[in-house]
Amino acid sequence: MPIRNEADFIARSVGAVLAQDYPADRMDVIVADGCSDDGTTEIVRAMAAHDSRVTVLENQGRIVATGLNQALAIAKGEIVVRVDGHCEIAPDYVRCCVSHLQRGEADGVGGPLDTVGQSAVARAIAVAMSSRFGVGNSAFRTVTGRSLIVDTVAFPAYTREVLDRVGPFDTELVRNQDDEYNYRLRKMGGRLLLAADVRSRYYSRSSWTSLWRQYFQYGYWKVRVLQKHPRQMRPRQFVPPAFVAALVASALALPWSIGRWCFAAVVVMYALANLAAVVTSARRLTGLAGVLYLPVAFAILHLSYGSGFLVGLVKFWNRWSDAGTRGVSARELGDLADRPERG
Repeated sequence: MPIRNEADFIARSVGAVLAQDYPADRMDVIVADGCSDDGTTEIVRAMAAHDSRVTVLENQGRIVATGLNQALAIAKGEIVVRVDGHCEIAPDYVRCCVSHLQRGEADGVGGPLDTVGQSAVARAIAVAMSSRFGVGNSAFRTVTGRSLIVDTVAFPAYTREVLDRVGPFDTELVRNQDDEYNYRLRKMGGRLLLAADVRSRYYSRSSWTSLWRQYFQYGYWKVRVLQKHPRQMRPRQFVPPAFVAALVASALALPWSIGRWCFAAVVVMYALANLAAVVTSARRLTGLAGVLYLPVAFAILHLSYGSGFLVGLVKFWNRWSDAGTRGVSARELGDLADRPERG
């Protein structure tokens, strides 16, 4: 569990892991805390003091990839499950993952996310993040009730043998490290299963600012994934930057009549598409406030991701020949493994 500043959620997230119906003596829980400063560390250490299965590591890199590599260096299990600090996995999550892997159905397995929110804004964000208009055809966010082979999954389980073959997570990537890793797995011939019986609940961001920051970073770091693995990209990932680019270009041309027509066309077409998505998704919300917030959530998802992608293109303009995966050396992993804090 790579975490940082999850004080509002970490007790229920770690609690859900400890409450698995999998044999307790066959499971360890490794929490790589990225130097949290909101009380998360104290909460996890208190839980570790009452359950010897929990190990707390200090992830000085402070990002998911360094936390995962650090935890993998000391993980003893034949199967490793990655869990987020912002979610709750179902009581049978580990058991179902293990079952799918042992039957040889795939090399990595995860399940659909039930995205929820705790306020009117958060609930609108959750609906937007579960909509095809909001996130494209991202299967683990939009598909429920059926199992299928997919490009990537959230909170996956892998066999140790697969992890050793694919190698460490790319520590350059602040975001999108899971997409990049799963692409490397598939490039080696591996398969990823989205299993209908592997269930988890993900808590969406609760403010517009945090949502903008989250998806701006997704778009920004997606550029480095594109530069490293062009074939990993899907058409849906180019739509938001194309929309933002068209919006900016037509706005710059506003002094001319053709610019005004183009700007109006872009805005009107997006507004109509947004409205149509609101109409089809509003049934999942209760109350007028949630419905009014939903078009804002859609717009932030698209504008932030698209803006982040365009900024990334500028920032990384000279990195197209730098396609290497930055990992952690065996020596560094050994040094990290020597610093666990066990409850």
